[in-house]
Amino acid sequence: MSKGDLLVERGARRLEELSRKAAAKGGFAGRLSDELAEDAVFLRKLKPSLIKARAKGKAPTNEAPVREPKATEPRAPTEPQAPSEPQIVRSRRQPKPKKRKRTRGPNPFLVAGVALVAGIVVAKMIDWRGHAHPRD
Repeated sequence: MSKGDLLVERGARRLEELSRKAAAKGGFAGRLSDELAEDAVFLRKLKPSLIKARAKGKAPTNEAPVREPKATEPRAPTEPQAPSEPQIVRSRRQPKPKKRKRTRGPNPFLVAGVALVAGIVVAKMIDWRGHAHPRD
């Protein structure tokens, strides 16, 4: 699984956990528990690897409808199960593009300091040569 898939799975697990807690509280929160459970199922369908497979037309088609237990039914902690068939079939692996090393250049304060010193030196030279040939 990629990092994106793991993040989506972690979010779905948290939604399921919130759903269980809301069902245990009852009242208004209990009414929301079914919606949170449905959101967890929907979030799992948004895994980046599955989206990529759908874009390539290789999405799994033999997916059985998932029945979520209602808030009143006890829920057993589910462990992630491996799919029965490959989700994405890769014919060949694409090489990763080489990263360019970024060169940031010199420090801007250093450039400004050198320009200031150079300007002062040029001004002193002009002033010095001006005294050599006064206009009287």
